[in-house]
Amino acid sequence: MQISDTEYQALADRLAPKSKSLQNCLRAFLCGGAICVLGQGLLTAWQAAGLPADRAATLTSVSLIFLSALLTGLSVFDDVAKFAGAGTLVPITGFANSITAPAIEFKTEGLVTGLAVKLFTIAGPVLVYGLSASVVYGLLYWIFR
Repeated sequence: MQISDTEYQALADRLAPKSKSLQNCLRAFLCGGAICVLGQGLLTAWQAAGLPADRAATLTSVSLIFLSALLTGLSVFDDVAKFAGAGTLVPITGFANSITAPAIEFKTEGLVTGLAVKLFTIAGPVLVYGLSASVVYGLLYWIFR
């Protein structure tokens, strides 16, 4: 069966799924914004509890990491991520999920060959390049200060 390029393109256009880019962007924006609002609420709550700003900020980060890891362990984070898409990649919650998910998935293979090996599968490169960049920055700061 031979079909022309125009006929093939018409067939492909007809059968291709319609783009949901606007809907996906809106979901990501709203869910990512909701995570940020939660973070701001936690910060405000810690400060209202009488903590200084630097400690409140630290506890806010720890709280978001804990909540993200807990929701990953309960398989709730995955459902939220399916709905929100990139909105769940707000750095601290997405990073906590990327550490927790492989650890949970491979825990049945044992502590060393499962949990320890797979724990940094996704987050490992982020840590390596993040630490390397901080060392370079620190050296440049020390040299040129």
